[in-house]
Amino acid sequence: MQRTVQPIRRGGFTLVEILIVVVILGILAAIVTPSFTEASESSKRTVFATDLRQFVEAAQLYENMEGEPVPDMGSGTTTDTWSEYADPAVWTSMTPIGGVWDAELNSFGVRSAIGVHFDGTGSVRDDAYMLIIDEMIDDGDLEAGGFRKLADERYYSVFN
Repeated sequence: MQRTVQPIRRGGFTLVEILIVVVILGILAAIVTPSFTEASESSKRTVFATDLRQFVEAAQLYENMEGEPVPDMGSGTTTDTWSEYADPAVWTSMTPIGGVWDAELNSFGVRSAIGVHFDGTGSVRDDAYMLIIDEMIDDGDLEAGGFRKLADERYYSVFN
């Protein structure tokens, strides 16, 4: 009687099984990634709106204490006096949505305004993106209200 030697089968996975798992994981990642991206954009808009509200309150306090509106500053720059009211590290850094913080005085047809100037720093946002923020903090109209578009790539809370 002759014995046949049976090959020992190991408990590993075949190449086809591994490829199927990789494809399934790729499909799941493609489904989940846009959800995380939108959540991230929503968070950026919320942080921007919160920072803007704080700067608006600081500008109102500045005007009450100093007797004049916040001075016109170059985009992303500050003055010693304004630094006493607003955190200079936040004011001079890029905003959460791109662009830099800015204060305007007697320009663009308004007396005083605090907002974002998309000067090429980080992302540049369009009207559709900024309209979402306007709906969060104001009346949903970039042409009127407290938050509006003053010029190309400039969106501000306005004090008249």
